[in-house]
Amino acid sequence: MKVRLGYVAMSTVVQNASPSKTMTATSFAKLADRDAAIRKLERIAADNLHNTVRLLRHNIAHDIRLYRFSSKLIPLFGHPLLEDWDPIAELVPNFAEIGEIVRAHGMRVGFHPDHFTVLSTPREDVLRTSVADLERHVRMLDAMGLGEAAKCNIHIGGTYGDKEAAGQRFVRQFLAMSDAVRRRITLENDDKTFNASETLAICEQVGVPMVLDIHHDQVNPSGETVEELWPRILRTWTDFSVVDGADGMDGAGGLPPKIHASSPKEGNNVRSHADYIEPEGFVEFLRSVAGMTPSLDVMIEAKMKDGALFQLMDDLRQRSDVTRVDQATFTYEAREATP
Repeated sequence: MKVRLGYVAMSTVVQNASPSKTMTATSFAKLADRDAAIRKLERIAADNLHNTVRLLRHNIAHDIRLYRFSSKLIPLFGHPLLEDWDPIAELVPNFAEIGEIVRAHGMRVGFHPDHFTVLSTPREDVLRTSVADLERHVRMLDAMGLGEAAKCNIHIGGTYGDKEAAGQRFVRQFLAMSDAVRRRITLENDDKTFNASETLAICEQVGVPMVLDIHHDQVNPSGETVEELWPRILRTWTDFSVVDGADGMDGAGGLPPKIHASSPKEGNNVRSHADYIEPEGFVEFLRSVAGMTPSLDVMIEAKMKDGALFQLMDDLRQRSDVTRVDQATFTYEAREATP
């Protein structure tokens, strides 16, 4: 099994390269010249996109082909104070540069809109803002010129006192969105409400891929093992065949399944992410799916970001069941490992 590692948004290795610089709504409202305030927002956004390019070049230098964009690339985008502001047209060259790099190097990229974007909500106002947020994320991917392999990953959302009704509401409200948005979506099991089995059932119902979060599955188990669920999870990815070498592919002719990996922080709050990945638990997961999975993409959600990726690669180096391919890729063959 070929395994590629990636990380989320920020680098702990590259200094002064935040792609998430912002301005608060309070600060914006205090500026007397609205046009000047908007120009300032656009300069911040351009700087965030420039830093994204810096991080992509860092990724290229370290063979990292899996990366999640910050959802805060454009500060206050979609805020009620700026309903008439559409910054994407002003930033077309910046987005295009990112897309060119991604395509040229076969990277797999996407977004993870924040927890306020929920489609299981019973509130019409929350639903409207959630759909609008997803549409903005899709527009940014379109501005980069990226195909449907570039996804927006979301959770199903809250249960609002009735999980079955919330799940049904999610399905109904998801299917009411445009096809352009629906085809960009993946769903992830969460750590408190919809577990892996429940999330998978909804993925199958609405026809989207499932991203298994193995940490969430530990703290919010479904009662079914990974080995039991994995064949069905794999099938949710089979409809997304793309051109070899493009849109984050490595020549396999389809989109590999993606998982999220993190380790629990020490202490009472087991839902929090640790700084690094505990390798034994990670390898245990790999062992459970290796026989079914030719290729796997792993998004590391540890606090140390790319630093955790490099540490995990170093931790795996001495194992007899792991063979290093490059700085962020290895092959795994299930057998007895050398301690």
